[in-house]
This record gives sequence, C-alpha cells and structure tokens, in this order.
Amino acid sequence: MEKNNPLYKNQGIHLLAAIFTIEKGVAKVLLVKRKCEPYKNMWSLPGGALYNDEDLLDGLQREIKEKTGLTNIELDLCNVYGNKNRSKIMRMVGISFLGVISSNKIDSYKETLKTSNCAWFEIEDIPDLAYDHNLIINDSLEKLKKKILNSNILKSLFPQGFTLPELQKAYEIILNKKFDRRNFRRKILSLGLIYDTLKEVNFEGKKKAKLYKFKDKIEDKNVF
Repeated sequence: MEKNNPLYKNQGIHLLAAIFTIEKGVAKVLLVKRKCEPYKNMWSLPGGALYNDEDLLDGLQREIKEKTGLTNIELDLCNVYGNKNRSKIMRMVGISFLGVISSNKIDSYKETLKTSNCAWFEIEDIPDLAYDHNLIINDSLEKLKKKILNSNILKSLFPQGFTLPELQKAYEIILNKKFDRRNFRRKILSLGLIYDTLKEVNFEGKKKAKLYKFKDKIEDKNVF
C-alpha cells in the first residue's frame, strides 16, 4: 500500500446495527430519525462513522449509546456494503451487525445531538430509510433466520428465562413458520441448548409452565 496515493484518501467506515425484538407477538427493528444531512428527517439504523482509534465493536457500541441510550448489546457481524456511491459525502464502506434484545429493554433516547427520535418499527411496516438501510435490514433478517437455527442468539430476547411456548412463538414469528408443539418441545430439549431453572411461571395468565434459560456456551448445531 502506498499511503500517499490519492486513491486511498477520503474513505471511511460506517457501522450499522440492526437490533430486533419481539413485542406482543410482533417482530420489530429499532430505528432513529436523522437531524442532519444527508437524509435529514429520514429514519435509519442506529450507527455512524468509525473513529481511527476504535475497534469495530467499540465504535458501534459508542454510536448505539449516543443515538439510543442502549448499552451492552450483544452483536454479531452480518454483512459488508461497498458500493462506492452509497454515501453522498465520501466513500463509506458499510459494515452491519445484528443484535436481539428483550422487549422489556426498550427505553431509549427520544432525541440526541444528531437524532430527533428513536422508535421500534414492525418489520412489516418499515418506511423508506436513509442510505441502503432497507437492504441491510432485509439481509439482517435473513441472517437472523439462519442464526436462530443453529445458535443461542435468542438468549438476549429472554434474559430472565422463558417457557417453551414462549420460545416456540419466537421461532415461529421470526421464521414465519408454524411448529407442532410436541415436536418442537422434543427437539429443543434433545439438543442441549437450554436448561431447566427448576422454577415455574404463569404463561399468558394460565397454568404454570417450567422456566428455561439458554446455556452460556453451546456448540452450534442445527435446531430444525
């Protein structure tokens, strides 16, 4: 690399987070409304430009906190977007990450220095977004569908634990697919992904159901 070559100048890195939740049986993604140009007053994914002295995840966690107030989000690398014209200001390579959080953890800033709002949008009702963020959300959803089939990424959705009916509903909502209750229960319990907390809770105000949690460290394996 010739560091003085002008073709290397005026380039940057955008870090974007597609953060999903399930609230009252509906899958949602977190968006912020921009105050500044380009794309002033348009909704976008939380994120921003990486500083030269930051690692990727540190920079993204900073941007998420600055624009939403949320902290310590578990994030997985999702995709890279390199179209040379994706930003109107300068060449910006976009790197997206995927996160899932509990619907109880939805208190966020409504206004910051660079944003005028922050809100959850149903994934079936997402407006036209800034940059290429509609594409990034679609790609992130596909990545999430794959990840929930072979990992415990949904553990952040249920930090206090879950019943098996609740877990089944989460899989069905994200995958847009129905599962037989007995087959789902048998499969999940056979994989060693979760453990019985030996506690019981009321499920949907009805009879008691066992409370489970995801194990902290598991070997990736196919769920279905």
